[in-house]
Amino acid sequence: MKVVALVSGGKDSCYAMMRCIDYGHEVSHFAHVGRIPDELFFHKFDGPSVDLQIVALANLMPLDDSVDELDSYMYQTVGHQIVVGYAECMGLPLFRRRIRGSTRHQHLNYKMTSGDEVEDMFVLLNEVKKQIPSIAAVSSGAIASDYQRLRMESVCSRLGLVSLAYLWKQDQTLLLEEMIERGIIAITIKVAAMGLNPAKHLGRELVDLRPYLLQIKELCGINVCGEGGEYETLTLDCPLFKNARIFLDKFEVILHSPDNIAPVGFLHPLAFHLQRKMELLSSGSCDIGSGKVGYVCEVQGDSTPDNIVCSLSACSQLCNCTTKNLNLCISRSSRDMFSIGCWIQNVSKTLDGLQEDLISVLGKIELKLNEDGFDWLNVIYIHLYISNMKDFALANEVYVKFITEKKCFLGVPSRSTIELPLVQVGLGNAFVEVLVANDHGKKVLHVQSISCWAPSCIGPYSQATLHGEVLHMAGQLGLDPPTMTLRSGGPAIEIEQALLNSEAIANCFNSSLVSCAILLTVYCAASLTLRGRTEIQHKMESFFDDGSDSIDVKRVSSPIFLYILAPALPKGALVEVKPVLYIPENRDYGIGNNLLGSDSKEMVWDFQTYTVSGKICAALVSITKDVAAKICPNTEPELISGDNIRMIAKFCVFLINKVLVDNYLFWGDLMHLKFYYTAYLSMTADTLNLIFYEVFAAFAEDSKSFEIGKEPIFSLIPVLSSGRSASMEDIITCELFASKL
Repeated sequence: MKVVALVSGGKDSCYAMMRCIDYGHEVSHFAHVGRIPDELFFHKFDGPSVDLQIVALANLMPLDDSVDELDSYMYQTVGHQIVVGYAECMGLPLFRRRIRGSTRHQHLNYKMTSGDEVEDMFVLLNEVKKQIPSIAAVSSGAIASDYQRLRMESVCSRLGLVSLAYLWKQDQTLLLEEMIERGIIAITIKVAAMGLNPAKHLGRELVDLRPYLLQIKELCGINVCGEGGEYETLTLDCPLFKNARIFLDKFEVILHSPDNIAPVGFLHPLAFHLQRKMELLSSGSCDIGSGKVGYVCEVQGDSTPDNIVCSLSACSQLCNCTTKNLNLCISRSSRDMFSIGCWIQNVSKTLDGLQEDLISVLGKIELKLNEDGFDWLNVIYIHLYISNMKDFALANEVYVKFITEKKCFLGVPSRSTIELPLVQVGLGNAFVEVLVANDHGKKVLHVQSISCWAPSCIGPYSQATLHGEVLHMAGQLGLDPPTMTLRSGGPAIEIEQALLNSEAIANCFNSSLVSCAILLTVYCAASLTLRGRTEIQHKMESFFDDGSDSIDVKRVSSPIFLYILAPALPKGALVEVKPVLYIPENRDYGIGNNLLGSDSKEMVWDFQTYTVSGKICAALVSITKDVAAKICPNTEPELISGDNIRMIAKFCVFLINKVLVDNYLFWGDLMHLKFYYTAYLSMTADTLNLIFYEVFAAFAEDSKSFEIGKEPIFSLIPVLSSGRSASMEDIITCELFASKL
């Protein structure tokens, strides 16, 4: 995969290039040249493994050569006079553009704004793509700034490029040590923090300044890598400088702000030279097609309008919605949240195909949202169930026609995707559930850059969404973040990596799985043996048991584990985990806090609840063969009839009502209510749905505790098997989540 590296002259952008090379031998790439449509963002890493190859450099500099520093939140410009030497040092073409824009769009989530300095980056990288069409990714040195990362990702998304940010969320002390140990020679070119004095610390090599930086980190709390603007550096040499290194011959110290506490000063370079190295750059790493190696190109022109990919609008594709027999399932709370489920009733099993079915389902949901005064912006979470994982890429092509970053400007919903036995029970090829909020109070984490932190989410779905003190996390696979490939070694290794990825995401919300998890749904692939599923269960249990022992956590309540056996998972994974966390707003809820809750297990009926007093209740009711035998005596579990299902449904409704009443909650507080049932029951989804609907309607009429309309307030979801343990022996598993938040 060919990469253009954004370079500022600082240590971070240089080390980011080195990290690219580190992971280049393992990173899977996408074999696309030119613009990559949004609908392909989901599966572009399915190609063969190749080297990451840095083939060009890109730099933004002030409009006036005499100016050292701009008032910019985006770019380091001090030392820009030296960056021109990087082309010869690395033997690569350097594309430069003068910054004409300024900071105009100051919100965290960037929206294309004429005259903004971000548009200069767009013009610069767009020109690089024109001259080197095989460019597929951009490397940057972002470590902690969401402001910079989101703008980098916005530009990459518009140009069909992948953002590589291998320093993102890494420990800054370790990064500083690595940079020095691996041969980056850099000097401080700007200081602007308590404890740093321009007269003493400007022009010092990083290796010499390291002990002092670590000292003032402990005393003053500075970012030891200078990520908070405490200092900036100029790289004079690094292992990637194969041809030459830089010597700064003459400079002037500029005292920008003579503050007594945190004076600001920088170096203004006056003269420098390059010293050639003995080793020459190998020709194989400079294949850019033009033969112009080490040349400098200044990119001119004004900011250009964004490339617009014309596609058939979602609304124009909804013609099939009225021609299909669509069942719409709604579960609505009286407060902030409700859920919508939609599927195609197809008893005859004569299928039109996934594309048409998913267009119909998403279109119906969109129409229902609009009827109620909502849109995709209100959606918190999406469960995407499809009949065949081989159609995953096709499903995503349809998906991005409806759910886009433009529509969801506050953040795209989080998502999980699995294959389910839909066709076997008389449903169509697609089944979608969406969780909807009545307000726009969500907080979304959407990192599209590939990094060492956690798996990237390239395209319109996010890692996690926080709303009403509940964090809904996207389904996590056992992906190695920097390579975006599944960890090898079996199911235990995959689930361990998936949990580590989940923990990294939770940490971004000052939270932890061990201290805050409410419910974890563990999807297991049908290819797993019982032994493999048992390994997953043991790893899940040990992760939470060991985590509770290693930190100061005193949980009254343990999280609920729900295991579901699915025919297949994305990327051929063996396991996927989907966590839900409780993160209170009114106190420091990080690692070490206690959660108020209660754990109720009545083994006769095999149900478990997780409650936060007066706020949240999650519950799982397991109808195993033994339980079914008690509910329906003198009935063989393999020969369950419609009357037996009716009795089981009545029992489930009784328990659901008990759980709600015992926790001072009402039916109107339900966020979602799901029944997972084995596809091996000898009845269609339509028959099962009718039985459950009649039972709920009768209970509503008798108890007067809630009203039921034409649509059911629950979702019936076919699975291969489900349960609270890896054996997954339930005939039906009921999952409810209620909240007063």
